[in-house]
Amino acid sequence: MFDHCLPRKGLLVRNPVLHLRDVRLELADRVLLSGVDLTVAEGESVALTGPSGSGKSTLLSCVLGLISPDSGTIEVAGADVTSLRAGARARHRSRHIGMVFQFGELLPELTALENVMLAAMLGGVRSSRGRSAAEELLHDLGISDTSVATGSLSGGERQRVAIARALVNRPSLILADEPTGALDDDNRDRVSQLLYSLPSRWGCGLLLVTHDQKVALGAERVARITDGQISMGAPTWGG
Repeated sequence: MFDHCLPRKGLLVRNPVLHLRDVRLELADRVLLSGVDLTVAEGESVALTGPSGSGKSTLLSCVLGLISPDSGTIEVAGADVTSLRAGARARHRSRHIGMVFQFGELLPELTALENVMLAAMLGGVRSSRGRSAAEELLHDLGISDTSVATGSLSGGERQRVAIARALVNRPSLILADEPTGALDDDNRDRVSQLLYSLPSRWGCGLLLVTHDQKVALGAERVARITDGQISMGAPTWGG
């Protein structure tokens, strides 16, 4: 079902799925983003770190199209989301962005299968196709009992369901906001390894926000945001 998503090693040219150019945002005389430039390519993982209040959540909200910057461009899968109307922006987000939150944000009364199928339905996928895709993803991510309400699953299992939900519409870009922040060390390592495997397996880009240095070092590149400005570190995989 995901054959069109080539692994990173098979990509001769890594086209950007996310490209921020000179993004600026001020609120009540406070500078939230100050000329931010950032690129995430298909098949690439980038970790975004920084202290609380540095602009991480604001940047994600801008990428999602929930906040409009004062200036600059934000291209997601080739479209500048800052120039789209609200309806078109929502459709583009649903089609091209998958989101993983710190606490999963699943509907606890629904089963794992139902949570993922719901995301497929909201993305415009037919019920039968959505069910097949959901079952395939959940099996691939190690969720064996898909008929149990997600409220009774462990934290690590819920995050794996959340990752399946983020992937079901074959997005170009995965955004993960502190996805391991509520997990113990063992589940933190499992979930972060799983997230970092997604770009090479599915050909998407991954932008992962974290306070955890160990989690950040699993990415190909690490960016740090301080006072609304981004600085890039060296690739973690090649020196």
